[in-house]
Amino acid sequence: MTQPDVGVPGLIIAAPASGSGKTTVTLGLLRALRDSGVKVSSFKVGPDYIDPAFHAAASARPCHTIDPWAMTAGGMAAGLRQASESAELVVGEGVMGLFDGASDGTGSTADLAASLELPVVLVVDVAAQAGSAAALVHGFTNYRSDIDLAAVIFNRVGGPGHVETLRRACEPLGVTIAGYLPRRAELALPDRHLGLVQAAEIPALEEFLAAAAAAMREHLDVEALSDLARLPVLSKRSPKGVPALGGRIALASDLAFSFRYPHVLADWRRQGAEIVPFSPLADEAPDAAVDAIYLPGGYPELHAGRLAANEKFLGGLRQAAERADIFGECGGYMVLGEGLVDEAGERHAMAGLLPLESSFAERRLHLGYRDVKTVADGPLGPSGSRFRGHEFHYVTILKEQGEAALFTARDASGRDLGSLGRRQGRVSGSFVHLIAAA
Repeated sequence: MTQPDVGVPGLIIAAPASGSGKTTVTLGLLRALRDSGVKVSSFKVGPDYIDPAFHAAASARPCHTIDPWAMTAGGMAAGLRQASESAELVVGEGVMGLFDGASDGTGSTADLAASLELPVVLVVDVAAQAGSAAALVHGFTNYRSDIDLAAVIFNRVGGPGHVETLRRACEPLGVTIAGYLPRRAELALPDRHLGLVQAAEIPALEEFLAAAAAAMREHLDVEALSDLARLPVLSKRSPKGVPALGGRIALASDLAFSFRYPHVLADWRRQGAEIVPFSPLADEAPDAAVDAIYLPGGYPELHAGRLAANEKFLGGLRQAAERADIFGECGGYMVLGEGLVDEAGERHAMAGLLPLESSFAERRLHLGYRDVKTVADGPLGPSGSRFRGHEFHYVTILKEQGEAALFTARDASGRDLGSLGRRQGRVSGSFVHLIAAA
């Protein structure tokens, strides 16, 4: 029998569907535990780069991404070990519904819970149901025998009568009910087209976290909930990370370029790379002494006019293209292109380093996991280097010229997507956020 890895006990907060309140519960639990003196850390399941910033604000510790579709067993184990450093408890937040994953049927929160042998706490939105919630809980409890559904939290409960109906309906199931959270307008976070508004953009975030923690303490037994946590079972295999782009990497980092995975940056540092942040929105050019520049995704479409006017930033990119490898993902890829059309239909000139024109005037959703291979040798490794990543944007590509593609790609089901991204000289990019080497 496989033995638990020596480490920190953990549990996973999941839900039957997106929008059930698992993020609010996770944030409230993290802050309530932190307030009580527990050294609590967290991870986020799936290809999310927005929720982790909220986790970090709630726990005052970095949140790590663990993706059961994109990562190997060694990669998932490495992520959980990183999350466990100097912590007493690790809380994970699931993605979508408990059994939802990639289009090939793998990569769900349930798959991760089964692999790591971590207990699951299910957050159920009962705003529009009462006794029927028992049938839902019964189904989720028994759907897979390799999942330990340790407890249920009922969210958006109407009042004492509603609570009593739920309790009576679920009593025959023998399931642990960890608490009943009431409907409260203040326990909602603003969102936009790629998910929640970023943590750094919410002035009242601390007030929200305090309110969420107070709700957890009032309506849940936080100590009993944390007692459900168990030591995970972790693979001993080495992780396969994304190669460092260079020895000294300039990182675009501000509200327009914030969608990067902490585990990727941590992998680069372990490979010996130094990471030097700079802010395009503040019209900063990348450090002249770097040998690589990374423009991650974000919301450049919300700041297109400002970026187009920042001559030091754009000029610095153009000068660096002669001596450094420049790599852009999604929003970063758009900025490396020739022009970006904003939501109002106004075109803004970008760096002009790749033959790309993109537009938000007419939105078109591109969403899904991607299995990609490099077409030629480059900073990501030799030709044929394979990675797993995720694409999520609403961009309409007006022009993507040139025959020098960066990747060939397939979706999670193995369907051929043809070529993705472009490369020109030492500059390359695509709409894919790389998560790990395949």
